[in-house]
Amino acid sequence: MNPSQRMLARLGLKDPEPTQNETVEQRENPRRNFLKKTALGGITLGGSLLFAPVEEVIAQSTQKVRRYSAPSELKITDIRYCVTTVLGRTAIIRIDTNQGIYGLGEVRDGADERYALMLKSRLLGENPCNVEMIFKKIKQFGGQSRQAGGVCAIEMALWDIVGKAYNVPAWQLLGGRYRNNVRLYADTPEASSPEEQKKLINYRINDQGYTWLKMDVSVGELKGKPDTLVNAKFWQNAKGDLAQWGDGNNYMAYSNTLHPFTQIQITDKGLEHLQEIVANVRSMIGYEIPLSTDHYGHFDYNNGIRLGKALEKYRLAWLEDIVSWEYTDQWKTMTAALETPTLTGEDIYLLKNFKPLIDARAVDIVHPDLASSGGLLETKRIGDYAEEYGIAMAMHQAGTPVSFMANVHCAAATQNFLALEHHSVDLPWWEDMVKTTDGRKLITKGFANLPLTAPGLGIELNDDVVKAHLHPSDKSYFAPTTEWDTKRSHDRIFS
Repeated sequence: MNPSQRMLARLGLKDPEPTQNETVEQRENPRRNFLKKTALGGITLGGSLLFAPVEEVIAQSTQKVRRYSAPSELKITDIRYCVTTVLGRTAIIRIDTNQGIYGLGEVRDGADERYALMLKSRLLGENPCNVEMIFKKIKQFGGQSRQAGGVCAIEMALWDIVGKAYNVPAWQLLGGRYRNNVRLYADTPEASSPEEQKKLINYRINDQGYTWLKMDVSVGELKGKPDTLVNAKFWQNAKGDLAQWGDGNNYMAYSNTLHPFTQIQITDKGLEHLQEIVANVRSMIGYEIPLSTDHYGHFDYNNGIRLGKALEKYRLAWLEDIVSWEYTDQWKTMTAALETPTLTGEDIYLLKNFKPLIDARAVDIVHPDLASSGGLLETKRIGDYAEEYGIAMAMHQAGTPVSFMANVHCAAATQNFLALEHHSVDLPWWEDMVKTTDGRKLITKGFANLPLTAPGLGIELNDDVVKAHLHPSDKSYFAPTTEWDTKRSHDRIFS
């Protein structure tokens, strides 16, 4: 065996066996075969190396470049997961391939990782570079809000793999970028006193550098204040709260009752108190910083209009999710009645379900959560469609740095983007869950830094940090998931 043959053997290549009908000219020698594979995998060779020994070609061409295999030969071989404590419970998935390239995705906060795992049997053996085809194959298994978590997690991980396979950032695969960094909006912290809140807001603006804030204006703030709400006592839980979350097993609880069906009303006295809350924050931050609002409570659109009018003088950036997203006519009525921009969309799955709101111009801003809306490409399509109607796009995000970076790539590639939510601003270990593959900081003074050259999402997990924050209900870490390998159903949805 000569030196070239020994090198090729170490690389897993070998001299192809001749067939009966092959001529010498038709048979590819191993060196030419290697050069062909390196070209397919993204390694380009300068003229001086074309006639160099194969060992020198390998050394020079791979010293600073990850050895990418031919993308056309990629196959999905496994899907594994871990569950973190971010936002209570958020799962990260990993899609493995036959070439050692893997992709990271995330099942939306509060959703079950099994939404993703049940798709494994439908993905094994597929080429992950066929993102759109795979998405169309599995999107029937997604639903609104957290029910879309599995499909979206898979889509994120596929783009991460494709970017790594072709050695380009995910934003490049979406058509290129409009911006090098992405503006973030952060929650306005609550405190026990106005003085303490002022300190927290100064820290948020001056030290952390955020230029866009959001705050809650909830009817829950009216607890214990007589004559501020009508029909609230009927809906209070055992603690006397109007709890918007936490009653998952009680279908008839306040948290699970749609806004038009509570018959809770806000009195003038209640509106005055909610005005005071907003006025206090606005006086602290001034008017240069956009201030958005959210989490008002479950009441109908008539009370939403009254609240919106009461807050108009504070020039809020938007009123978010006043009623549920599917009430297009109610949103259109509210938007027409209010000067403050209206916004919804964090629980909407797929562009087709955004279209009624956009077509009717029922909202001023759409607000997809990429971990529910369909992933990177579908969310860009949502933004592009809204842009045609003069509607802007903000983005909801409340997960780990994995979905955060998926959002950053999508936001960079979408022209009508406004700002991206960052929900873990004060979690000291959150950024340390990942390492950027190009050495950049994840966030600088309220802006996410876009990876300009790092392939895929541009991050790798920091295993030690993630392991330190696994959910107590499941301490496994990307363990085998062979129980999900077998498909047991016929999935076609047409006759």
